[in-house]
Amino acid sequence: AALPSLLAWLAVLLLGRARPADACSCSPIHPQQAFCNADVVIRAKAVSAKEVDSGNDIYGNPIKRIQYEIKQIKMFKGPDQDIEFIYTAPSTAVCGRLLDTGGKKEYLIAGKSEGNGKMHITLCDLVSTWDSLSPTQKKSLNQRYQMGCECKILRCLSIPCFVSSSDECLWTDWAMEKNNVDGRQAKHYACIKRSDGSCAWYRGMAPPKQEFLDIEDP
Repeated sequence: AALPSLLAWLAVLLLGRARPADACSCSPIHPQQAFCNADVVIRAKAVSAKEVDSGNDIYGNPIKRIQYEIKQIKMFKGPDQDIEFIYTAPSTAVCGRLLDTGGKKEYLIAGKSEGNGKMHITLCDLVSTWDSLSPTQKKSLNQRYQMGCECKILRCLSIPCFVSSSDECLWTDWAMEKNNVDGRQAKHYACIKRSDGSCAWYRGMAPPKQEFLDIEDP
């Protein structure tokens, strides 16, 4: 009788020591990939937040989400209708993304559309303060990232690493800059499809030439 009691006590102890943050983990992603994967990409401010019910889970318990009311400044990708509300999980432990609601901080936000002026974001989506973006990243949001959405960006974990096909670009920030996901290639490069169907990194503030011949290798 003592053994089941001891096992039950150990289970409770282990559960008590579990860290909620371990429930959510995200793989590093180049900002161009985040742009291409998203339904909606906007520049916006969050002006208010409140917890709302979003249906029930399989056990009948209410599902809580944070509803951010936002002021959209510009849409780079998405529907014709402006986004009015952004939804996310209530904490980072369950992949929720927290936004400042003072109305002063501007964000670049990429996420999934829920229709009717609503979108959803998680901790794994691209959400950055506008001021933290490089001039090249801001410029790329208008057209350049979209030009490379048919390309594949491969994350290099350790040197040496290689591409396996002509439509791939090798992202080496992780290997070359000590696991940095916001390195030189993330800040200053876009992977763009060339006229011959291959893909290559492009750097520069000016739009690529028609044949995309002015390439700088990272």
